[in-house]
Amino acid sequence: MPPSSAEPPAASAANAARHVSIDEPRRDGRKDPNQNEQSPLLSPQDDEVDSLMARRESAIEDDDDEIDPFETTKSVWYLILLTISIGGLQIAWSVELSNGSPYLLSLGLSKSLMALVWIAGPLSGTLVQPYVGMLSDNCRISWGKRKPFMLVGAAATITSLLFLAWTREIVSGILGLFGAPADSDGVKTTIIVVAVLWVYILDFAINTVQAAIRAFILDCAPSHQQEAANSMASRITGVGNIVGYVAGFVNLPKIAWWLGKTQFQDLCAIASIALGVTVIITCILIPERDPRLEGPPPRDQPGVLSFFTKIFTSIKRLPPVTKRVCQVQFCAWVGFFPMLFYTSAYIGEIYVQPFLRNNPNMTPKELDELYERATRVGTFALLIYSITSLSTNVFLPFFIQPTYDAAPVVSADAPGEGPSVLANAKNANGSSRSWLDRLVIPGFTLRRAWMFSHILFAFSMGCTVLVESVEAATVLIGLVGITWALTLWAPWSLISSEISRRDAVLRAQQRRRGLTLDQPYDEDETPSSETSSGQLEVERDEQVADQAGIILGIHNMAIAAPQIIATVGSSIIFKFFQKPRGTPGDRSISIVMALGGITVLGAAWLVHRIDDDVAVPADELSGIMEAGASDGILTGGPPRPSLSQRTSFSSTRPSFSRSRNQSTESLSRYSQERAALVRASSFGGAEY
Repeated sequence: MPPSSAEPPAASAANAARHVSIDEPRRDGRKDPNQNEQSPLLSPQDDEVDSLMARRESAIEDDDDEIDPFETTKSVWYLILLTISIGGLQIAWSVELSNGSPYLLSLGLSKSLMALVWIAGPLSGTLVQPYVGMLSDNCRISWGKRKPFMLVGAAATITSLLFLAWTREIVSGILGLFGAPADSDGVKTTIIVVAVLWVYILDFAINTVQAAIRAFILDCAPSHQQEAANSMASRITGVGNIVGYVAGFVNLPKIAWWLGKTQFQDLCAIASIALGVTVIITCILIPERDPRLEGPPPRDQPGVLSFFTKIFTSIKRLPPVTKRVCQVQFCAWVGFFPMLFYTSAYIGEIYVQPFLRNNPNMTPKELDELYERATRVGTFALLIYSITSLSTNVFLPFFIQPTYDAAPVVSADAPGEGPSVLANAKNANGSSRSWLDRLVIPGFTLRRAWMFSHILFAFSMGCTVLVESVEAATVLIGLVGITWALTLWAPWSLISSEISRRDAVLRAQQRRRGLTLDQPYDEDETPSSETSSGQLEVERDEQVADQAGIILGIHNMAIAAPQIIATVGSSIIFKFFQKPRGTPGDRSISIVMALGGITVLGAAWLVHRIDDDVAVPADELSGIMEAGASDGILTGGPPRPSLSQRTSFSSTRPSFSRSRNQSTESLSRYSQERAALVRASSFGGAEY
């Protein structure tokens, strides 16, 4: 080839040097940092680490424009503060589930109407959470797009709890001003109607704050810590469950007489305080991305009806893992619903059987006393179930192998954040693994644990028709706590990881195309050209199905809709198998729970079909950022590699490996040195 058509001599020499064997010493006499890297699994020498550490500060300063502070590794305290609000919400849930039915019955509501009241939960979950997710996705308030809905939803929940607990006093007091006797039928009927109305408002408010909290956790947790964040959320939820059940055991009117006159009033007051305090703590201490940097929201925001039309369209466009998880949840929650709502009654029926056989002619008063004791026994089984669930959430993560290498994409040296990759390089160099690392069971991923938990649930529910002792039944319910722990953790982690990964890729694409602004957008500004405006609108239309709020809303629909099916199915089974109260031999509840176990077994098969091989955010980002860097788009100057290239995780995907290998020649010397260093803490080795 003629010299004129070849590359410049300096570039040619540089490229030739890059292709020299790593065993060949450098001509300048200095040691190549990659010289000892004959295997991608080998670690750099100590002097190489020291050399890289010495140049760390200057290199990081050059990349400050590419560091995303929300992707730095967060501390345990950060995760606790991020998820603590869901614990306060769970206390409110436990109060409604454990004491709502007795309270409504005490007002005079019949059992036949009770099903119509409690259908408010799955109904509001199906309708409210997707819509709240869409509204929060399009929110552009400077202090966050999730926090407004967390605060408004928490305020509505607190108001509903307090008005529900004091419905009798409020309604009778208002009607008493007009001369209506408190014990009249009209006043009693009005009290029931108002209480049922507040139950529906409460469920809609709880689903509002729940949708916002779940999306907030997804947005604020780094991509590589989604499993850790959702694991922490499940632990906090378990703590909230136990606090709620323990508070139900205590005679609160004697201890906290200043909160209310009845047990239900005290519980609602405690739940209101817990929810308000935890939500305020999270909103104040945890920062959220400025949504104005995402650009203006879509101009044609849909109404309620058109939104749900788009929801069903988005269901068809769900990401693959999310779609599988929703299918699993739909099958699983048909079986979960009877367990959650009928466990205390199931344990109670087993408890009363010997008494009914010995004395089948009990008086109504004796039956009431017997079933009151049975309810306490059933509540104790629920407490054991909650303790098992919390213990699983605390200890099981130590044995779970991460779905992908859980190392930070960027270094993290800010207060409250984990140490950077370079700072931990010497700990990774060698065999000094911590004892916690040795607890991890190879191949025991979160997906497999989730699948085994469904099988355990199906086995336990199948045994409910066989056991006849309270102790054995309590053991079965305690085992189900393991399944519940994984249910609070695994699906949210899988979905959050996928959404977070896609969001990271999207932000990289926007940065490459110049769509991410350095300053909040101005609503008065217009696109520079019709082409750019049209391109932006088309891209936003393609991103609708990927918005976190909508995806989490669809996931909650997959949870709520089967509960309606389970309610109808349970009613039909009770119609044929239920015996009158006080009659021995009633096993209708165990039949419902056993049939629910069959559907959960189908959910286990669907979990088996979910792929464990989840792409790492840095893997996809490297391909996008390399393309932008090679064109000089991201840097505004000469082409250079992105930070994601320098801290990329290992990957087994050929496409990403090939793109990184092809771009090796365009990497700076520091980038190659840093890649070699990251190799020390990467499972498969960085494939540079």
